[in-house]
Amino acid sequence: MSVFCIAEGILPLMVFILIQNGNAEECTKDVYNRYYSCEGRNLTYIPTSIPSSVEKLDFSFNWLPSLQKHLFPPLYDLQVLDLTRCQIQFIADDAFHNVKNVTTLILTGNPISYTSPDGLNSLHKLKRLVLADTGLLSLSVQLNNLTKLQELNVGTNMIQTIALPRFMINFKDFCVLDLHANKISSLKVDHTAVLREMKGNITLKLSSNPILHIEPGAFKDIYLKELNIQSTFVSFDAMRDGLKGLGGLHVGKLLIGLYVVDRSKVIYDANYLDGLCLINFREIYFLQKDFSDSEINVLQCMVNATKIILKRATIGSMHVSFHQLKELYIYRSRMPIVLDLSHLHTLEKLVLNDSKPVYLHGMNDMPKLQHVDLSGNQFNLVDCCSRFFTGMPNIHTLNLSFNSIIYLSNNPFAGLDSIEILDIHLTTLRSLNAQFKFFKSLKRLRYLDISHTDSTFLRTMAFRYLISLKVLKMAGNRFQGDALSYIFKNVTSLERLYLSNCGIQNIDRRAFESLSNLRHLFLSQNKLTVLDFATQSYLKSLTLLDVGMNSIFSIPLHTLKNLPTNLSNLDLSFNPIECSCSQIDFIKWLVNHQQLLRQSANISCKILSQDLNLRVIDFDIEGCVHMRRLTIALCVFAVTFLVFVSLLIYKFQFYLRYGYILLRGYRASRQQEWSYDAFVIYSSKDEAWVMDELVENLENGNPPIHLCLHVRDFEAGKAITSNIIDEGIMGSRKVIVVVSKHFIESSWCRFEFEVAQSWQVMERNANIIIIILEEVEEEKSKKVFGLHKHLKNNTYLKWSGNPINNMTFWIRLRKAVITGN
Repeated sequence: MSVFCIAEGILPLMVFILIQNGNAEECTKDVYNRYYSCEGRNLTYIPTSIPSSVEKLDFSFNWLPSLQKHLFPPLYDLQVLDLTRCQIQFIADDAFHNVKNVTTLILTGNPISYTSPDGLNSLHKLKRLVLADTGLLSLSVQLNNLTKLQELNVGTNMIQTIALPRFMINFKDFCVLDLHANKISSLKVDHTAVLREMKGNITLKLSSNPILHIEPGAFKDIYLKELNIQSTFVSFDAMRDGLKGLGGLHVGKLLIGLYVVDRSKVIYDANYLDGLCLINFREIYFLQKDFSDSEINVLQCMVNATKIILKRATIGSMHVSFHQLKELYIYRSRMPIVLDLSHLHTLEKLVLNDSKPVYLHGMNDMPKLQHVDLSGNQFNLVDCCSRFFTGMPNIHTLNLSFNSIIYLSNNPFAGLDSIEILDIHLTTLRSLNAQFKFFKSLKRLRYLDISHTDSTFLRTMAFRYLISLKVLKMAGNRFQGDALSYIFKNVTSLERLYLSNCGIQNIDRRAFESLSNLRHLFLSQNKLTVLDFATQSYLKSLTLLDVGMNSIFSIPLHTLKNLPTNLSNLDLSFNPIECSCSQIDFIKWLVNHQQLLRQSANISCKILSQDLNLRVIDFDIEGCVHMRRLTIALCVFAVTFLVFVSLLIYKFQFYLRYGYILLRGYRASRQQEWSYDAFVIYSSKDEAWVMDELVENLENGNPPIHLCLHVRDFEAGKAITSNIIDEGIMGSRKVIVVVSKHFIESSWCRFEFEVAQSWQVMERNANIIIIILEEVEEEKSKKVFGLHKHLKNNTYLKWSGNPINNMTFWIRLRKAVITGN
């Protein structure tokens, strides 16, 4: 191309490209060998391993300073070649000879300084050429042989005029000229001469150019498919005058406005858009990010438009009489809108989104209106909806989602029988008719979304009138009792049902018996623990079942085997799956049916697993096989152990009987009151001391302490062990143990002491009082189980022959018996 200047250093670069080996990673390909990606591989050559059948080659972000004739191997099937940012500076003649069938060539971001006259002209079939950000100075490029060119993208360059070379008049299929973000500041009559003669259905993109002036008549009698002049004018004054300079233009779609907010610029001229009245357009997209203190006359020059899209516009009220408007879109209006759209007989589609506040007045008598979207406006609609849509019998889509509250009348959709799509999700729904009979007029309804509408469904056939319903979304609502068993009785055409996040714990087997055509069932984010309902024969058409994020930890094998045969997508992700060898059959099923499982990577072990990131499909099944073998071995060991234990029971049956009596006594003590203050454990050989000293001082003292002695208080004819438990241990608040040499040698004393210790452990009370009647050697005290340890860890009383010391002894003993439980 002659428009590129010759730069110094070309020869060294050519030498470099010839000697460079280009050690780089291999390119990646798709499964059909039709697409290869070599993006960012540090390549300095085109790999010969790329097959000649390749149709698309992404070679962007590599190093090709010079494109020579034999750089490309023969790739005659190649259609798309992407050479973005390959540091290309030089393009030789016939550089693309071996890829001459390319239809799309992308050279974005290359610092091209010179192109030979026939550098690109071998691309006779080229339809799309992208030369964005290449430093291009003008449109006078050597493209005269590219007669099939349809799109030329020269955005983000240094071009200062839109003047096209005259040879482009012969480009019969040319339809897109992208000149965005260049340096074009002036548009004159002679600049558009070629464009006027082409008389094609051309899209011209001039966005983000610093236009100061458009000469009147520059676009007179020119026909464009689309003109984009967004963020084009340097000021509001330039925009006002520039729109007037576009007078006489015929354009299908006009895009104007600003991309970026400039808070320092404020519109003071409410009529700065008057020049639009001189432009003949069918569709207009107006993005207004600037500011104004007052209402701007946005709509007055749009009366002949068939489609209007307004975003962030300061509209105010709408009282314009549109002549042929079919579609009206208003997004995020900056000012309160007062809608008065009555008698727009041509309007077919109305979209009003995220505009607050909106006041509806006079929306009636629009017989052709079919699509209404009033979502995201925080409406509070009272007595909805017939009175808002009077005289609109052909509405088939009504979207009232993302609003505040809608109060439905008794028959809210009277006269709106044509509605096929109704969306009210995320809008609080209130109705005088709690049984949802207000749907009875909507027999053509195919799609209904009432998700998150704060609704509660009762045991009624809530959707009995919706005989044509295919899709029902009711996530985030509530069901009273077993309402699920009734509400779908007559919805026989339903194919997709959404019941996520409804707090559902159980689903009766009858819940979906009328839904034989149901294909997709969404039950995620509930509290389900079983899937029994999914095994019913009437769900034979089910292909997708989503029960993710429930409380399912296991599924019996018989349930899995009886799932619908057509099921091809099952989502069990984020359930608390139990990963243990007891669930080996379930886990094996999951591993063997990964092609069925949706998001199998998100089915993780949540129960009995220390690793919370362990996927179920990675569970160690082989370890469970070894565990089963170990279980068999343990069973054999258990049988052997039981035989051994039986022998021990036979040998030590006395001690077991002792334990049984002790346990029986403990249970009975819960309901038995004490008969004695203390039970005395002593050897019969120490009976004289017990009777003369202990009984005398305690029972005859003040207050008297009632002692239990085996010689006088045990019941005659009753087993000694039973007397010890019933009368002694359980019938007394405290136990007094008289330790002597005779006590150590007595088996009955040792038995009574052991029982008393066991009872103390069960009752958790310090109820044993030790009296050392005479010194006992430490080794001998160990003959009595627990005695030596008790003496080391607890305070005891010691008897002496000294009368003074004995006085203290009786005071302490009496206090120990009386205090505590």
